[in-house]
Amino acid sequence: MTELQVQQTTAHWPNVQEMPFWLEKAIAWGQTDTPHTWKDISLHLKRLRDFLQQLLTEISSVSSTTETLNRLPLLGQLLGRLCWNPHVTAEGASRGLLLQCLLALYSEHPSNAVEGKANQWIQKVLCHLATDEEDGAAVALMKHLAVPTKEYHLNVLKKMVTRIQESIGNSQCSVSSTNKGCSCGSVWAASEACVPLITCPEASPLIGALLQQQMTCIREGLSENFLGALHSAYSRCDLLLDEQAVVSLWYQSLPSLEEAVLNLLASATAAGSTPSKVEEQVSKSLLPKACAQHCSVFLVVNDIFRTVLKQTERNERVKNVFQTFTKCFFMELSRLQPQPSASLKAFFPQSPPSLLIPLFTMPSEMPQESLKNHLMWVSSSLQRLTEEEEDEEDSDSGNIRGNHKVFEAWFLLVQCAYWVQVAVQLLVTSGPEDCGPLLWLLTFYHHPTNRWHHRASQLVQAKAAWDHLYSLFSTVALLAPKPQQPSLAPSLTLNLLVNFATFGQLPQSTSAEITQKVVHQSGLQDEAARVLSSLRLRLNDRGSFANDRVHLRIEELHNTIKKPM
Repeated sequence: MTELQVQQTTAHWPNVQEMPFWLEKAIAWGQTDTPHTWKDISLHLKRLRDFLQQLLTEISSVSSTTETLNRLPLLGQLLGRLCWNPHVTAEGASRGLLLQCLLALYSEHPSNAVEGKANQWIQKVLCHLATDEEDGAAVALMKHLAVPTKEYHLNVLKKMVTRIQESIGNSQCSVSSTNKGCSCGSVWAASEACVPLITCPEASPLIGALLQQQMTCIREGLSENFLGALHSAYSRCDLLLDEQAVVSLWYQSLPSLEEAVLNLLASATAAGSTPSKVEEQVSKSLLPKACAQHCSVFLVVNDIFRTVLKQTERNERVKNVFQTFTKCFFMELSRLQPQPSASLKAFFPQSPPSLLIPLFTMPSEMPQESLKNHLMWVSSSLQRLTEEEEDEEDSDSGNIRGNHKVFEAWFLLVQCAYWVQVAVQLLVTSGPEDCGPLLWLLTFYHHPTNRWHHRASQLVQAKAAWDHLYSLFSTVALLAPKPQQPSLAPSLTLNLLVNFATFGQLPQSTSAEITQKVVHQSGLQDEAARVLSSLRLRLNDRGSFANDRVHLRIEELHNTIKKPM
């Protein structure tokens, strides 16, 4: 733009004529620090405020920082000198107007080197406004006002935070104003301005307001620098956020969400964790609440779980975490009612639709006499899926779609493993004629990826284990793998053993003795204790079918397992 064009463009801007006057004043005020200077500043403050207010209006009406600086080439010098003068910034209204001018100049997406350098300079000025560095002028002013250094800077910081909050509170986007500048950019600029203040306790209200700002415009959003700094400070425990702010951070920052999920998995699957401790950890993590409020957060969390499960298929601790998380998620989802929430299909888009409602219906929500038929239906549905997968693999060796379908069905079963626990319990009272589908469900849960010939072999072993337990023969050899056969998961047999000992009709002392002998000889004391803890936790859930006899047997079995032989 030529000098003539600038003059023509700015001819209608009355403040252009005053700019040299105020720059001359700012230079003079910065060069001497005497009572005469203080008096001159005091005499001109009201007029300066009026000038800054008009300046702010004019800056806000221009579409880009480049255009503003072309029209007002002295603007940067003036704002910089005023911001570095403590006698000017000590006055709340003047400092607030300076701050708003800086935010209005900040470019959300710098289009050239000038705007990039301007952003860096604005960040530096904002840091200065909140810093506790003691330059000579500031010290002189504090002495004159008899204000302690710390108190002065805290007041400056608090007022700065309040001004930024006000600027984002007034930021409204009208979707009908497509031809006008959008004020939503002030949210982005405010978040960028907040980066140096992330770890300041006084900035907490501003951080919370930014995180919970309603995003109504595709051009609006929080600065990546802000989210990155927030994630880093929160990870180092240098920042305290309230619950809703944490949820909002996870919603807008994928690295923060991923780290939170992985930290939960690490702590919940650590040695010594019990089902009750896991439930407490999951509930306190806020992740179930975040997932209930934001379907997109749940999809990310579930995808992490899916990846971990593929790598740790037989890790019972990991499976327990997934089941517990799903239970806590649905509890949080129910608390949102009657607020509208996404459908089950939206939360579980990859799961077989026909299994969603049957598996997410809690056992306590059904009549006890209907449980077995319900599980028979679930088992037959899963069998059909596996058979379809094997048929597709036989006809097309490169087809992985069926494999994916079976994995997703199994993943869903893992998340709803309370039905597997009910199936094991029902096997105690089932006869040989109707135990087949329940045993198949149990075998599929523990061995999901085996093809039909391996699955059939393991089903035979599972039936043999059930027969042995049912007739109380060969109990000591139950957990020993059979030569030249795919070994049966110890957790499968252990589940059967514990449930027989708990719900069977043998005297308590006999059940405890058999369980102790099998568990100790197989070296699975810790795993047996975990199965018992999971069983106790499920029976303690509201509406479960249990009585004092069952709870006493569980306690006796738990104590017996821990005793040395």
